[in-house]
Amino acid sequence: MNIGKKGLALIKEFEGCKLTSYKCPAGVWTIGIGSTRYSDGSAVKQGQTLANEEAALLLLSKTLASYEHAVNAIKVELSQNEFDALVSLTYNIGAGNLASSTLVKMLKAGDSKAEIAKQFLRWDKANGKPLAGLTRRRNAEAELFLTP
Repeated sequence: MNIGKKGLALIKEFEGCKLTSYKCPAGVWTIGIGSTRYSDGSAVKQGQTLANEEAALLLLSKTLASYEHAVNAIKVELSQNEFDALVSLTYNIGAGNLASSTLVKMLKAGDSKAEIAKQFLRWDKANGKPLAGLTRRRNAEAELFLTP
């Protein structure tokens, strides 16, 4: 599966678009629409810039494939909305964190969607502290996950 319009819109809404690199709340250099790495795998560094929003969208589209792959690797049947919510989460927390998460264990075990959706809220912290923006994002992802 590939991310759909709702998932892409959710990522863009919460990440915003900044053409000059900045440190996110977790202290990681970020650029464009939440990208921490370029398509060649190199890390974003201080002082780097993108030419325009089109370049930020291109970077996002090139890097999303690895996050889609991480969600597809779960090997469970998902609706488009469930997939989109999980890609948004993975884009923000990383593929390794997703793979080892209780959320994935619950998906594989066939737990209820309502119980699985509660797991999104476990990922609302940066450096151990809850962030209001992450809480809003996790609620939006959980809501999308539960949308038929």
